[in-house]
Amino acid sequence: MTTHKDDDPPPHPAAIDPRALEAQCEFRATRRSGPGGQNRNKVETAVILTHRPTGLRGEASERRTQGENRRAALARLRIELALAIRQPVDLGNETSPFEPSALWRSRCRGGRISINPEHDDFPALLAEALDVLTALNDDPRAASVSLGCSTTQLTKLIGLEPRALALINARRRQAGRHPLH
Repeated sequence: MTTHKDDDPPPHPAAIDPRALEAQCEFRATRRSGPGGQNRNKVETAVILTHRPTGLRGEASERRTQGENRRAALARLRIELALAIRQPVDLGNETSPFEPSALWRSRCRGGRISINPEHDDFPALLAEALDVLTALNDDPRAASVSLGCSTTQLTKLIGLEPRALALINARRRQAGRHPLH
């Protein structure tokens, strides 16, 4: 996860430590249908996490234990935050160009982005990519140059979360541009 210095802008909510994010959430356990054998509909294993600052939610009920569902709900909430929250990006200038986060730089080597969508770092990387794309009017070439990756790699990263690709493509269509594939 990203570390925060006092003079840095605050990290994207999807990039903060999962425990710190969970502390910003209202936790609710409930009963839902799903696996569990004899525990089904008897034990409150389903979890709903509501992020108090934004009202966004992550839910999970498909796992057998409340702890497993809590982890899954938190992962889903982090993706929701990455999709919904845009933070301003200072694209810099010729003397002080934009520099991707340390997390991004650690995951991007030789123009290739190394990440699995199930990894804890994925929501933070997705949020950073979406923030840069938004700042550059959804231009994947310009965003890939700023982020130090290939356009193909950036598009693949966005495509790992279909809702992110749909979001970018909707904005591109609205601006009269062809969608990303």
